[in-house]
Amino acid sequence: MRAMTATTPSPAATSLTTVTLEAADPEAAHRFHTAFGVAEHVRVRPSTADSTGFRGFTLALTVSGPATVDGFLDAAVSAGATVLKPAAKSLWGYGGVVQAPDGTIWKVATSAKRDTGPATGRIDELVVLLGVEDVKAVRRCYVERGLTVAKSFGGTYAEFASAGSGPLKLAVYKRRALAKDLGVPAEGAGSHRVVLGGAAGPFTDPDGFVWETVLPLTATPS
Repeated sequence: MRAMTATTPSPAATSLTTVTLEAADPEAAHRFHTAFGVAEHVRVRPSTADSTGFRGFTLALTVSGPATVDGFLDAAVSAGATVLKPAAKSLWGYGGVVQAPDGTIWKVATSAKRDTGPATGRIDELVVLLGVEDVKAVRRCYVERGLTVAKSFGGTYAEFASAGSGPLKLAVYKRRALAKDLGVPAEGAGSHRVVLGGAAGPFTDPDGFVWETVLPLTATPS
């Protein structure tokens, strides 16, 4: 037998490990996530913190093809989500945006413009995309906390390396550009209603996104 214990991570393991959404009704949020097909990838905790307008982030699912995009979006709408941008083709592929009953905005997209097989229900990537005022400042903050930049496009976008084999990734984008992409006004105030977890925590980044300490698990002999 091998037991799972928390250990101090190597620099390569300093990455986003968990994402926890805060909801006034966590049980209802969990039911939505289950129906939507994302429950195993996100956590939920109760919160009544004030939050108005755009919360400054989205959870973006990358999937294999248009049929899978439609499957996820249809499931979300059936579970009570509101369509912000109907699924449509674009220069980048195919995708749509919905807002969950708890207020979280979800984007589902694929780079494929046509299907090569049936819908799979499989998530290739789950990107926590933060909308920030100063991408360079936030990138610098995260690098100082031990995260590694995987991609960077000046002061517009940055993506951080993931240590594990799971789909969870972290990226930052200009807030107004993100809001425009999602089809919502950029204005918002109060709690982001999301807590990020990883070995880099606990801290709060320049845009008010809160991190908590979640150490990676490693197998050790028992």
